[in-house]
Amino acid sequence: MIPIAGSAYTYTYATMGELIAWIIGWDLILEYAGSNMTVSVGFAAHVVDLLDWFGLHPAATWISPAYLPEGLQDLAGNWIYHPGWHFGFNIPAFLIVLILTVILVRGIRESASTNNAMVTIKLVAIVIFVIAAIGFIHPSNWHPFMPNGWGGVLTGGSIIFFTYIGFDSVSTAAEECRNPQRDLPIGIIATLIVCTVLYVAVAICLTGLVPWQSMVGDAAPVVNALKKLSILPGGHSLHWIRLVVLFGAIMGMLSSILVYQLGQSRVWFSMSRDGLLPKVFSSVHPVFRTPAFSTWVAGIVVAIPSGLFDIGTLADLSNIGTLFAFVLVSIGVIVLRYREPERRRGFVVPFGPVIPVLSVIFCFLLMAGLPIITWFRFIIWLAIGLVIYFLYSRHRSEFAKPR
Repeated sequence: MIPIAGSAYTYTYATMGELIAWIIGWDLILEYAGSNMTVSVGFAAHVVDLLDWFGLHPAATWISPAYLPEGLQDLAGNWIYHPGWHFGFNIPAFLIVLILTVILVRGIRESASTNNAMVTIKLVAIVIFVIAAIGFIHPSNWHPFMPNGWGGVLTGGSIIFFTYIGFDSVSTAAEECRNPQRDLPIGIIATLIVCTVLYVAVAICLTGLVPWQSMVGDAAPVVNALKKLSILPGGHSLHWIRLVVLFGAIMGMLSSILVYQLGQSRVWFSMSRDGLLPKVFSSVHPVFRTPAFSTWVAGIVVAIPSGLFDIGTLADLSNIGTLFAFVLVSIGVIVLRYREPERRRGFVVPFGPVIPVLSVIFCFLLMAGLPIITWFRFIIWLAIGLVIYFLYSRHRSEFAKPR
């Protein structure tokens, strides 16, 4: 319906007005930044594991975040770092964000064939892992099937929800679709189905390979599970499967970081174009024709925390931001349905307001599964955003009354 860049921010602006649009735009900044930090830390863990595959072992000080709430242990269970703060910095996570930021500033255009190739590599790696893992599954690891009850299921759903930001990222490129009213719904729904099937398959295999407790706080659980099993009798074949999975995971996370950084800069660009952020955020580089300032700021804001914090802390921030954004978009569907019922729609959400209402309810349920400290951080972030809006943005937006 609204085929322009900006994702949920633009949709909310058109349905619920400027203030709500500012809230969701500010929330999207947190959502995309948190997701990129999380993926960057995961990328770094896989790079370290790749070096380990080749027999290279960098010092833990320069490949571990400074904050480890669960601590860090080796495969034998010996403490490398106890829980809490320590002297360290995740250099691989920091560097990959800066390198990709430079690429985005200079401009990157990913062809359909290149994108298809990367998707194929990721899918092949996942399928190979699932097939190889079937023969090493221990059903005893599934008992009890829900060790933490329904509360654990709720928390688990909350923890992984940020991975669904990819479907929101698709909508940031609405302007580039030939027929966005048709292409976007098909693309989002089809990928949602495929990804859900793959998530379930990997989760079943992974929890059957090793006890779930061994994966707590692990930024690369699949490859580390393969590593543990490959040194056992009869597990040598997993040594090579681990390399395939590492390659596929690294390729997948590289493309994810690029998409998230690109999506975040487009949200900032849209907000700046509407006057809610300073015009410098929508300025375009004279040579590369990219929003260089926004891209550099996003890169620095993501890179530094990626080197300092663990994957769990960063994922929680991204999760609550993503869930809150989905709540506002669901409410926007209901508002627009009643405000403009005759408006032409390329895709109509079925069952009237039922689906959006259920979406709001389930999103709040998942948000309830997140730690209380995450709620405090999120509320503080929103409070800072509201202060900026009332002191700056509402006086300079395109709808502000002339003085």
